Parts: sequence; structure tokens; C-alpha cells
Amino acid sequence: MSFNWPFVLLALLVLPLLVAGYLWFLRRRRRQAVSYSSVALIRTAAPRRAAWKRHVPFALLLTSLACLTAAAARPQVDMDVPVAGSSVILALDVSGSMCATDVDPNRLSAAQAAVRTFIQGQDPSTRIGLVVFAGYAQLAVAPTTERSDLLSAIDQLTTGRGTTIGAAILRAVDAIAQINPDVRPADDGVGSSGPTAGDDAAPTPSAAATPAPSAGAPGSYAPEIVVLLTDGANTAGISPVDAAKQAAARGVRVYPIGFGTDNPTRMVCTAQQLGGSRFGDRGPGMFGGQGPGGRNFLVADDATLRQVAATTGGTFFSASNAGQLQDVLKDLPRHVQVQQQHVEVSVGLAGLAAVLVLLCAWAAVRWTAFPN
Repeated sequence: MSFNWPFVLLALLVLPLLVAGYLWFLRRRRRQAVSYSSVALIRTAAPRRAAWKRHVPFALLLTSLACLTAAAARPQVDMDVPVAGSSVILALDVSGSMCATDVDPNRLSAAQAAVRTFIQGQDPSTRIGLVVFAGYAQLAVAPTTERSDLLSAIDQLTTGRGTTIGAAILRAVDAIAQINPDVRPADDGVGSSGPTAGDDAAPTPSAAATPAPSAGAPGSYAPEIVVLLTDGANTAGISPVDAAKQAAARGVRVYPIGFGTDNPTRMVCTAQQLGGSRFGDRGPGMFGGQGPGGRNFLVADDATLRQVAATTGGTFFSASNAGQLQDVLKDLPRHVQVQQQHVEVSVGLAGLAAVLVLLCAWAAVRWTAFPN
């Protein structure tokens, strides 16, 4: 337990003085007692009660004063807070490689189906936001409890060239900052209309300074989380690890999901996924392949995603088919359903003090005014 105003606890030093005054008062009463020649007469006239009962009202009053003092110091305890009271930001990769058919019917269609099921299965009070990213990253739906807006946006996803994973993380942090004043917006050098590159482009460093990661101690996390689904590697903008450091500095956890197999072949996009153009059947070369250093940008960069999760305090998941993706999203709430937060308990202590005062009054009336 910690206290926001610990100096108030100095008032507890008054309690020993009250005890000393009470004992002095009792001793003074004994000295003023009247002597009687008949002890039997005294026993007959005296009320029949246990000696300790006359001290109970004072003890209750003293305890209530201690509770009120502690409440005034604004105590806080670490408690588990349900995720239903927070928000989830979904960051979805819509790069051209999501049309790969190594996941039936293609990666994007499978992801859309899994995300729909995930959204519909969440608690109605949980706010969900949607960030989409390809060669750019943008907030498609601000955190909301309106499921229809989210499902409509999921159904209308279209693909683009490039994969800006780092920018997507920062967009998600900004979305959380809009609803949680304790989370600062990202220090982002790459705007939503920033540089765009193809899937075969080399990653470029960000000019933005990156804060040091937070300690990640229990209780330091924001209640909102980011679930990031991607099937490739970062091709432009700030690196995912640098973006993760910014998220960690703000207490935002990222749960990355690496999607797809290690052997993507044909790229088959629906007309909707191509933005309304004709049905496309394209080879891997249309969306890039091997990049500098032999990095295949059509395969999820699991090593980087693991580092993102470790930096932010999240968990990395891998799914190579639609069934595994469904299982990952279904299992996700069990990983993040509670998180520790500082919760002030002043009201509870004040309520306890009020109850003790009432008990003090009852005991004083019951055992003093009507002792028998």
C-alpha cells in the first residue's frame, strides 16, 4: 500500500496522547471514589457487566480516528482491473502480401473473418479501435463500443503497397492517448501520409527521438492494449522496435501476431481487396520478395515482433493458418483480461470509520447508559 499524501499520517501521533489522557482520566476517577463500609451493598448496587466493556467505546472511537487519518492520506493499493473496463486497438496489416493464398482463401480474408469473430465476442463495454497500415498507417475507427462501425470497416478493407509496422504502433498509441489522458501522444516523425514503399523496399530509420522504455513493473501499464497483426516485415518509416520503446515509455502493451506461412506463393486479391478493380491473380514479385540482406518481406518478421512484445510487456503469437489465428484471438482475452493498477481506497476507509463511530455510539448507550 502507498499513500498520495503520506505527511497526513503524522496526525496518528495524536492517538498515543489520547490513550494517555484516557488512562489519566481513569486513574483520577479511582482517586475520587467514595468509601463505603458495606462491600456487600456496593456489589448489590453496582451494574453487572464485564470490566472490559466500559473501554470498548473509547477503543472504537480511537480506531475510527485512525481510519479517518489513513483515508485522508489517500492510500492506494495494487488491484487487478478487468480488461472489459479498457480498450483494445486492433492494428491490421493490409499490405499487398495479405493476398497470399498460403492461407485459404487468402491471408486478408482469413484475418477479416477472425477479427469479426473477435470483435463480436468482446464485452459490450469494451471499446475497440481499428488502425490499418500498408505503406502508411491511419486510424480507421476511433475506439468505440459500436460494433457495426468496426465490422463495416473490416468488410471494406483494401490493400496497398508497403508495410509500416512501426508507424502502426505509434498510430495505436495516439488512439489510446485520445481516450486516456495519462498516455502521451507518440513522438512521431512519420505522419499517416508519410513515405510509402513497396513490399520490397528497405526499412528507413525515423528521425524522431525515441524515449527509453519504461521499467514495465506491475501497475505501470495503461489499461488499453494494442493487438497488431502482420504477415511481413517493416519496409518504411520508424522501426518497430523504436516504436515499441515509445509505447513502453507510455505503459502501452503491444501483442503482435505473426500471420502466414514461410512459403507464400500466389497473390489472389478480390475486387474489394484491390479497391474495386478487377479480381487479381498475381505472383509474389508483384508485391516484393527478397529485400536487402535476404529479408523476405512476404514472411512475418517473428524475431522483430518478439522484441516488440518483450519491450512493451506484451506477448508474441504466431499463426500459420486461419484456425490458428482464430485460436490466438480467442485466447487473447485470457492473457490480458486483468492488469494491475493503483486504486485509491480512501472511500473504503472512510466508510469503515463511519461504521466504527456508530458502533461506538451503540456500545456507549448499551453498556454505559443501560448497563444491565
